[in-house]
Amino acid sequence: MKIAFRVFAGLLVVVVITITLFLLMFTPAKLDVPAVDVGELPAASPPAGMSIRALPTGSMESRAAFAFRGGTWNDIRQFSMTALLIHHPKGDLLIDTGFGKDVDEHVKRLPWIMQKLTTYSKGIPAAAQLSAAGIDPHKLAGIILTHAHWDHVSGLDGFEGVPVMVDAAEMNFIGEKTRNTELLNSFKDINYKQYDFEGGPYLGFPRSHDVYGDGSVVIVPSPGHTPGSVIVFVTLPMGMRYALLGDLVWQTEGVELPSERPWPVRRLLGEGDAKVRENIARVNAISKKFPRIQMLPAHDARAFRMIQTLSATAK
Repeated sequence: MKIAFRVFAGLLVVVVITITLFLLMFTPAKLDVPAVDVGELPAASPPAGMSIRALPTGSMESRAAFAFRGGTWNDIRQFSMTALLIHHPKGDLLIDTGFGKDVDEHVKRLPWIMQKLTTYSKGIPAAAQLSAAGIDPHKLAGIILTHAHWDHVSGLDGFEGVPVMVDAAEMNFIGEKTRNTELLNSFKDINYKQYDFEGGPYLGFPRSHDVYGDGSVVIVPSPGHTPGSVIVFVTLPMGMRYALLGDLVWQTEGVELPSERPWPVRRLLGEGDAKVRENIARVNAISKKFPRIQMLPAHDARAFRMIQTLSATAK
């Protein structure tokens, strides 16, 4: 009986310690980011008539505690699944796709634990929204992926033949069929268009790619969440500037505090912690020096409220 009690007591201690350590991983922890020289605000000459519109395709519900260190368990956040349409005289671009028409089947491809943690609501796929607005989705100049995870590519099944723009690192990530690229690799005949970062430094990032050559849409490498993750900077004719952060952070607090995702979440995603922290330091410095640049984490529904939706424009 004494031996059984000791075994039970020992197991109880192990369980308590394990739970305590797990919860500590979610406690508030402000990142101690280094100072970053982001330089001066880059020049841009966006053409008249250029615009940006939001295409909300659904949302996922999650607790803030999973999104950033310091988020609470009782704070329920709506994670937006929103594509962005860049209208430009040289050709329209879509940034990510959000949920597609077959999102129910796409969710079934996720690892079991992710399926159990995923509660989602469906909206209208981006391709259908474009068609309803009188825009042929198959005539887009391209789709820029901030990265290749399922919730950013689900809607690709409505854009057959449209160039899908990725950098070399993300192309390798996809080609190696790495974990979390299963959905993208299930699509047939994707028309990939690889681009290089042939441009110089941009707001503290070492390299850049100017899509149109006028500074209105500039992509910079932001590895860590995936090897080829990127940030897209957009400048509009009236001077509004946006930084489309992809999944560098999931909520604005990740930039403002700054804060990273909890350790268990980072391990589930397979992130490179050092690179993510380096890029959070950059966007934190940009935000402080140039508050006019609106930071848009891909899944922060609050941030997207500042951008008019395509459906509202059509009305």
